[in-house]
Amino acid sequence: MEIQETCLDLVALARDAGPDPKSRVSTMAAGLIGSEILRIASEIRALVASGRPVCNLTVGDFDPRYFPIPAKLAEGTRAALERGETNYPPANGMPDLRQAVGRFYERELGLRYPVESILINGGARPVIYCVFRTLCDPGDRVVYPVPSWNNNHYVHMVGGVGVPVICRPEHRFLPSREDLIRALPGARLLSLNSPLNPTGTAFTREDLLGICEAVLAENEGRARRGERPLFLLYDHIYWMLRFGGIPHFTPPELIPEMARYTVFVDGISKGFAATGLRVGWAVGPVDVISRMSAVLGHVGAWAPRAEQVATVGLLDDPEAIRQFEAVFQRELQARLDRLHAGLQAMKQKGLPVDSIPPMGAIYLAARIHPFGGRTAAGELRTNEEIRRWLLEATGIGVVPFQAFGSTEDDGWFRLSVGAVSLADVDAALPRLEAALRRLA
Repeated sequence: MEIQETCLDLVALARDAGPDPKSRVSTMAAGLIGSEILRIASEIRALVASGRPVCNLTVGDFDPRYFPIPAKLAEGTRAALERGETNYPPANGMPDLRQAVGRFYERELGLRYPVESILINGGARPVIYCVFRTLCDPGDRVVYPVPSWNNNHYVHMVGGVGVPVICRPEHRFLPSREDLIRALPGARLLSLNSPLNPTGTAFTREDLLGICEAVLAENEGRARRGERPLFLLYDHIYWMLRFGGIPHFTPPELIPEMARYTVFVDGISKGFAATGLRVGWAVGPVDVISRMSAVLGHVGAWAPRAEQVATVGLLDDPEAIRQFEAVFQRELQARLDRLHAGLQAMKQKGLPVDSIPPMGAIYLAARIHPFGGRTAAGELRTNEEIRRWLLEATGIGVVPFQAFGSTEDDGWFRLSVGAVSLADVDAALPRLEAALRRLA
């Protein structure tokens, strides 16, 4: 296509932010930190484009070559498109899907909610943002464990005050009642995730029960004083991905009264490898959900209509779900177990690595800590230096826990298996062992 002679060349003007770029955007946008994971992903794409073999353990996504979506979901989406299901859905979700989510939670989780408690969105991220935006005013305190995914950024976007609670590997990087109880007074929101991104670890019944008891005790005191309640954002987007018989617990299951204060974050993206179909939902107290619906109605963050229709068919077909899970979970667990076993074998040989047994999600928490080792670029002193060395020396891409709010250079990384094959893992482990042995 030829460019007309009258076409205005605006390239230089569009790229010119002037002498004070920050003055051109809001204070919030100017101070927002970009995604560390996306930055690392761009480096890996460049390496792959150059022809380098890379075992990409960075992305919290699924390669459809290895993990296709359920056939029921694919067929349902195609059929819905062919029927012309391409116009706007209702802003709070199609009634059939809201009802299907209700039936799904009753059947699979033993939780019965009214349909007014269910809000459909374009994936789980808008749900999380909307919980923050609906419940938190500027200056409100938000308690969250570290490491965890993006809580610090959501706090920034709503003008809140983050109260990070540092969690340790000896407790699987998950908080206990004792860890949180000092942070809850005065807080507006507690944000939890299980199974946890980035570690793939999950709450025990005892630990989650203790946290729920602390939340209720806090709210009983506030009710007597006429103060606003504390809410719990419970992100369990990975709850269907659990391994080795690990159970999943929910706050209202343990103490029904928690239903008044708990907003679930969920969807099809992780449990059904359907990250690109953008169907997520919130389940919670009717009054909160109605206000979330009003907020998101102005944003237009609804899930695509055809995908909503297809999700109804999937959620209402437990046999199709079981058939999909049998293969999906087996393949994910095989990759996680292979990584964990490989790292433990290296640890037994005296190499500076460790890992926590995988419990769920698609992640392995791995410690790779050759601090003091010398490379051509110098001594390894930080997680970032180790990450770069791993990518350059072994072709393995990992994400340091600093991308999840941690500040310590202690060698902990997230390894994600959704975009790699077993062959990729098997080829990468010997490269890692050889590179560790080469360090001066």
